[in-house]
Amino acid sequence: MARKPPDPNRPQFIRNTYGDWLATLIDRFIWDLRRTCVAWVDEDGEVWKIDGEWIGTLSPDGRIVRRRSDRHRPFRQSMPPIPPIPDLPGRAPLPPAFRELTFSEVDVLEEYPDIFKRISDVRPDME
Repeated sequence: MARKPPDPNRPQFIRNTYGDWLATLIDRFIWDLRRTCVAWVDEDGEVWKIDGEWIGTLSPDGRIVRRRSDRHRPFRQSMPPIPPIPDLPGRAPLPPAFRELTFSEVDVLEEYPDIFKRISDVRPDME
């Protein structure tokens, strides 16, 4: 029996290695928990932030990973238009059992937990 391709409108939960749910992938776009589009996934499974910065590859278990030796790629100038906010789930199911990452691999969301945050969220307010 042939396996059906995954439904692009079904949410895929993006997590870090600890199992924390940090974002949701629907179609090709990654939405954070505040319903903001923060990244998108190209046809090769590469994850790009909305500003065009490459951050890694989407693994089948829902983590964003990259090799330690990978260099940052040039900013991507073109991206698909951001769709309207879809119906996002209010909670996620329990995380799956993740495979061990080798020493040469990095879980991007564990190593850089602020990668999807805006500058205004990271930098303290001026007084």
